[in-house]
Amino acid sequence: MSTILVVDDEKEIVDLVEIYLKSEGFSIEKAYDGNRALELMDQKEIDLLILDVMMPGMNGLEVCQRVRYKRKLPIIMLSAKSEDVDKIMGLGMGADDYVTKPFHPLELIARVKSQLNRFAQLTGDLGEDNNEVSIRGLYMDSRSHKATVFEREVELTPTEFDILFLLTTHAGKVFSAEEIFHKVWKEKYLDSNNTVMVHIRKIREKIEENARKPKFIKTVWGVGYVVEK
Repeated sequence: MSTILVVDDEKEIVDLVEIYLKSEGFSIEKAYDGNRALELMDQKEIDLLILDVMMPGMNGLEVCQRVRYKRKLPIIMLSAKSEDVDKIMGLGMGADDYVTKPFHPLELIARVKSQLNRFAQLTGDLGEDNNEVSIRGLYMDSRSHKATVFEREVELTPTEFDILFLLTTHAGKVFSAEEIFHKVWKEKYLDSNNTVMVHIRKIREKIEENARKPKFIKTVWGVGYVVEK
């Protein structure tokens, strides 16, 4: 049974999400502010975090960033704002997905299941031939969720790891943003969706010496992204 921590200063939203998630068999922990959320993260075995952006005191973006320093788990951000800049900020802090309020509870449940399934696949056994990949100093191991660049360990979020592992295990193949989104999120891609671009940028910041002149993840303009062999 997966345990999900729901964090929002609006108690009605937390209670509604709890009802739907419990009906799907999930165990729920609740917090109404950032400080309490961090306490529960230290005290409990949390498998996924649902986190509101706009909260009094410590906001969700700061909580997300602090959690990312310590834990590798899926994080879904909630926000009443729909502007791209807010989504980019959330993803930039390490979130894996983003749901805009008001949302349908069933949509949120679908996102939760998708993130948990992806994370389970990342940390599960994929077979001896597919667990490890090494290209020009970049090494990845899906069993330990470990990534290193010239033996320097790189801290990647589950989604960042998933994208980079996809590209490195298919080195030389150009993937469009739509293909990456479909394979990683397993959802329909929208033309206005810049989620993949944001994640690629964050990955480059972590693995490249110069993110503006990437050596690993190359952009094929008008087509997509590729890790060259």
